[in-house]
Amino acid sequence: MFERVIIVSGPTVEPIDPVRFISNRSSGKTGFHLANEAKKREIQEIIFITGPTNYIPSDVKVIQVETAQSMRDRILNYFDKAKVIVMAAAVSDYRSAEYFSEKIKKGDDRIYLEFVKNPDIIKEIGEKKSDDQILVGFAAETSNIFENAREKFERKNLDLLVLNEISKENPVFNEDSNQVFFITKNETIKLDKMKKSAIAALIWDEIFKIYNQMKVKFK
Repeated sequence: MFERVIIVSGPTVEPIDPVRFISNRSSGKTGFHLANEAKKREIQEIIFITGPTNYIPSDVKVIQVETAQSMRDRILNYFDKAKVIVMAAAVSDYRSAEYFSEKIKKGDDRIYLEFVKNPDIIKEIGEKKSDDQILVGFAAETSNIFENAREKFERKNLDLLVLNEISKENPVFNEDSNQVFFITKNETIKLDKMKKSAIAALIWDEIFKIYNQMKVKFK
């Protein structure tokens, strides 16, 4: 059914100097489980593009990157022939405007760094994707979660958005379980809290459902 899928996982790391960087708390567990679930469904070619993580699946094509820019470039190398792109990575929104080739030494009580925006990878892919490509995005929200998620779904031309509400009750990062919502074109679906491996299976169920709806639409 799907000859090639791209699964993008893990955090990105944006260097400041030889010893410091800006990143986030993503563990890469969800992307890891998504790749394993894709193997179970006998998808022919799985391209796994990941930032630094300990969760690397076997028997798939693994491409390891660090920065958002390098992640973008690798995705676009494989994008045209991919039927499904799952953007489970937590991409840093900003990077240091300047890379300091020497370690920044401790000095004044305060230090000021300038940050610039990273490429909005999923928005670019959403603009490029054809009608028969499926794009899945993820969101981590702490307030106005449904309004923000629906806006992201529309603005980035997604087919499915997996929404994480970050709270004390649902810390998400580095956990084995999670509670998420599926945002689709016509509905919002709340899932019970479950293992991330089980969520990965339900995400693939939803992708196949979207694909079958596309087949009917384009007959």
